Amino acid sequence: LLFTPVGRGPMALASPRATPLISRHVAWPAQQLLGWFGDTTGGFAQSSSSCTPIRRVSTSLRQPPLHRPQRGGDCIHMKVPLLAQCGAGSCHSLERRAAASGHTTDATTLEVVAERPHFPSEELRILQHWRDIDAFRESLRQSQARGSEPYVFYDGPPFATGLPHYGHILAGTIKDVVTRYAHQSGYHVERRFGWDCHGLPVEYEIDKKLGVQGRDDVLRMGIGVYNEECRAIVTRYTEEWREIVQRFGRWIDFDNDYKTMDLNYMESCWWVFKELYSKGLVYRAFRVMPYSTACGTAISNFEVAQNYREVSDPSIVVRFRVANQENCSLLAWTTTPWTLPSNVALCVNPDLPYLKVMSKADGQQWIVGKARWSWLCALLKKDPEQDFEILQEVRGADLVGIPYSPLFDYFKDKVIDGKAFRVVADPYVSSEAGTGIVHQAPAFGEDDHRVCLAEGIVFRDGSGMLCPVDMNGCFTNEVPDLAGQHVKQADKGIRDRLRDSGHLVFNGTEVHNYPHCWRSDTPLIYRAVPSWFITVEDARERLIANTQETHWVPPFVKECRFHNWLAEARDWCVSRSRYWGTPIPLWVSSDFEEIVCIGSVAELEQHAGRKLTDIHRHFIDDIEIPSKQGKGMLRRVDEVFDCWFESGAMPYASRHYPFERPEAFDKCFPAQFVAEGLDQTRGWFYTLTVLSTLLFDKPPAQNFIVNGLVLAADGKKMSKRLKNYPDPLDIASAHGADAVRMYLCNSPVVRAEPLKFKEEGVRDVVKDVFLPWYNAYRFLVQETIRYEMGTERFAPNPDSIQVSTNLMDRWIISESHCLLKFVREEIEAYRLYTVVPRLLTFLQDLTNRYVRLNRDRMRGTHGQAEACTSLQTLYTVLLNITVLLAPVTPFITEMMYQNLARALPDGHALKAASVHFVMIPAFNPEVMDLEIAVAVRRMQAVIELGRTCRDRRKVGLKTPLRALVVMNSSQDFVKDVRLLQEYIQEELNVLSVAYRTDTNNVALSAVLNFKLLGQQLGKDMKRVKQAADELSQDELAEFGRSGSISLCGHHITSEAMTVARRVESLNDPNLETFGDAETMVIMDFTPDEELAQMALAREVANRIQRLRKRVGLLPEDDVQIWASVIPGLKGTGALGQMLETRRDDISRSIRRELRIGAVEQAGGMEVLGQEEFSPGVDDGERILLTICRRSGKDD
Repeated sequence: LLFTPVGRGPMALASPRATPLISRHVAWPAQQLLGWFGDTTGGFAQSSSSCTPIRRVSTSLRQPPLHRPQRGGDCIHMKVPLLAQCGAGSCHSLERRAAASGHTTDATTLEVVAERPHFPSEELRILQHWRDIDAFRESLRQSQARGSEPYVFYDGPPFATGLPHYGHILAGTIKDVVTRYAHQSGYHVERRFGWDCHGLPVEYEIDKKLGVQGRDDVLRMGIGVYNEECRAIVTRYTEEWREIVQRFGRWIDFDNDYKTMDLNYMESCWWVFKELYSKGLVYRAFRVMPYSTACGTAISNFEVAQNYREVSDPSIVVRFRVANQENCSLLAWTTTPWTLPSNVALCVNPDLPYLKVMSKADGQQWIVGKARWSWLCALLKKDPEQDFEILQEVRGADLVGIPYSPLFDYFKDKVIDGKAFRVVADPYVSSEAGTGIVHQAPAFGEDDHRVCLAEGIVFRDGSGMLCPVDMNGCFTNEVPDLAGQHVKQADKGIRDRLRDSGHLVFNGTEVHNYPHCWRSDTPLIYRAVPSWFITVEDARERLIANTQETHWVPPFVKECRFHNWLAEARDWCVSRSRYWGTPIPLWVSSDFEEIVCIGSVAELEQHAGRKLTDIHRHFIDDIEIPSKQGKGMLRRVDEVFDCWFESGAMPYASRHYPFERPEAFDKCFPAQFVAEGLDQTRGWFYTLTVLSTLLFDKPPAQNFIVNGLVLAADGKKMSKRLKNYPDPLDIASAHGADAVRMYLCNSPVVRAEPLKFKEEGVRDVVKDVFLPWYNAYRFLVQETIRYEMGTERFAPNPDSIQVSTNLMDRWIISESHCLLKFVREEIEAYRLYTVVPRLLTFLQDLTNRYVRLNRDRMRGTHGQAEACTSLQTLYTVLLNITVLLAPVTPFITEMMYQNLARALPDGHALKAASVHFVMIPAFNPEVMDLEIAVAVRRMQAVIELGRTCRDRRKVGLKTPLRALVVMNSSQDFVKDVRLLQEYIQEELNVLSVAYRTDTNNVALSAVLNFKLLGQQLGKDMKRVKQAADELSQDELAEFGRSGSISLCGHHITSEAMTVARRVESLNDPNLETFGDAETMVIMDFTPDEELAQMALAREVANRIQRLRKRVGLLPEDDVQIWASVIPGLKGTGALGQMLETRRDDISRSIRRELRIGAVEQAGGMEVLGQEEFSPGVDDGERILLTICRRSGKDD
């Protein structure tokens, strides 16, 4: 019967066959124990709010009954079945400590831990521990009390109108790793969460909720009503954000967050803008901008790059009839027919050749670019020679000034007389697409506007501009035939009218990538709008120069993507014709000639004559400022700031600079660190850089980490609608947040490359990293408890490690300090992508080499002194690595640390209430021994070669072999391997190892990868094969070392050619050879009787250990192990002889006496478990293994 005290964590059997058999006395206060249990009559506790039902475990093995409690003083004494293999749950539970010690909870230094931990449950317990000690704030209090130097980190504000996804978790993990490391390196690291509260994401939600179709709807309900609706949903998901962010282990302050809609934040944005205005960097212009018809506002050029989608658009060729030449037309191609009613010119390239051709069928003459003539004929399915006659070839410059008749009559009398409806020229016209002639609609094309402005067709004040499209993207009454239609819907009607009028030459479709609104996912248009701009183009060189002073990871993002963006930086449109945002603080006259820029709330209060507690539009739009030039009252402009301006001002606005503690900001600017996704290089990173350069001529931060995009497993964008990715909380519940963190940090995404998120990748982290690491930790705990039961209490003693003569001890200590050095250097260089792989390599070295090769030492096989030294070594390494890994995996390290720290004396530098309060240890150059590292690598190389020999012979490691010969010409190599020979013998299960430095009889030969080379070399394959066969032994040896060689002018690498080695004159079929570039091994597989006995003895020992585990024994449990032979029909007594001969070997392996024969019945022996097996001998004999104890024995 198993019981689980409420609130103490579940206890579950690791295996259905693991049965609690051994009882121990445990004492608990009576009140507490009776609160856990109800009436146990019938074997089950009664369920109630304060107890958990007892679960019955089926077993065929005998187990002692659960005794009913007996009252005795203040405690209840009862026999509790010992659960040797605890399942998931708190390693601090009272039951577990009692089980480990046998009496009191402080009997052992380290607490016993679960065999198979459930990491997600442990993480929840750790979260509660952090809440109990107020861990995050306590860490800040400690660093502040130390007077630590500040480490400044900027956290870009996300929108709270949606839930966080893996992209947010990735960026948050990177930020958390760096800032945790900074704190554990002695810095004071403030971390405040922020919220982007304004802008299209919020307004778009309200538009959908209220059915808002355009500006008139907003004005009808009132801007105040609309804005308050926006305010109401801004923090809709803040609690969910807090839950998810904290569940993934990130430490950040949600209670002292900043919001872009707060008065202080908005006021600092005003200050930033006024500073720029005072420097003459703000201007108003009528300019063609990317425009979202769904949101009714212009957007910035860098926002356009965020959402390109493949669409099918109209593709038409239209003819414009040359004036006074009835049969002659200029041909233009377009994918936006809706812009044709606003056409005012046709543009050619002055330097390109153009053709005037005539149709043989009807005599119609066309003017078209020469380079595009064949394309056009293919489009029309015409033969250029049979169907047409070329009349003339001219340069584009010769066409300039040719007048033509407009397609429509809507604006025939509304253009600037003598300027419109003629051919103009500009080099931007390309011969790569279309007809070489581009129709000009300056209200809807950036180049169109520039060209027409230069030609005097339109003016900067908007004169001559034909813009019959309203803010919602619908035609106005200026085009009565299309009035009220959205421009994209009007394309069909326009094509029909062109066909009916004879102007449509070709009518088709074009599939291409087209920009869409990043918020509404609707196609953008380009539209001329009056906007407020910040001058950026003049600051390009300064932007680039400041960026050169910064460090980016990976560097190519800075050197290529970001540099190229800055080199082409355009003036920044910071105004939006919207409502919910920080109002642009400009009060202007009706002619815009008098402007007052407000830079603070106090300044506006002087003009308003009232106190202002909010400066959103509906609180200040009524304020008027008297003109000083006799222009009446100045009124605020209609626009609000682009929300990217607000986020770019985050370094100043989040601190209410310069209105509060300006000196503190001045000392800490630029920040040490920022991190965001690759898409933010043209977003937040860009706006940060622009504002910091224009304000202070400095970069915003010293170090930038850029991560890639997290995609669904199929490589597509993660979509809530498609449900093509697992819920983050489900993944954390299944595998743990630490597993997600390490999976992300060890993926290409931290190198700004895309990641296809796969749950199996997270699962593999648990299986391949956490469980081996945890098993090494659990092994330390087990062996420390065993050590303490045999001798004195375990206490860490660095001095004993320093004087250790064991090479493996010195090696793992050296490797741990090399790791400390490496991690410090790499994280301080912000190269997270190099850190985690190195950490994983070290963990593999620790678990697969050090622990594996030193298990017997730690178990006391070589004496208690050696056991103590090896345990001290493993403890020190695990403690240091736990502290070092804490920033990456905060939960599992905290779980291990809480137990490991029990061994440290009070006041020790590494002892604290949380691992995250502990400073990362400094590396010690004196213990970093590279020679030992080389020796261990050489030892491991020999072991791998030996394993390959066994694999090729299909002989497992359980079968002992007589000898191994190591051949290497280097005396140093042989010397190193000799020092570690005992580990080679143990790992390869060989009785002896011999060495040869004479390798003259090792012949090398080239082996070509014909499949790979055949594709690359073609006919040269034969020559290369002959050249490879003729290589000398020295040349082959050099290739083995370098991995490359030139053959017949071709560069051959180790992928295309390998070197085979064989030992000449080696004809014994029992010998197997294998080698690498430096070493050859010969393994002797000759069978004999002694080896067979040793193999059988090893199998017996292994079966005994598995049987002990199945019946739930602890290493220190006092039991007897018996082995007896069950005779077969043809019994020879071979098994009995083997048991007698190998009794001592088996006893050493199981660390207790093996008794031969039937179990003694005298004294009342109780059988705990038995196993009968056949060792595969031909005489039918079997072995019976029995584990027992004296009946009624009280442990």
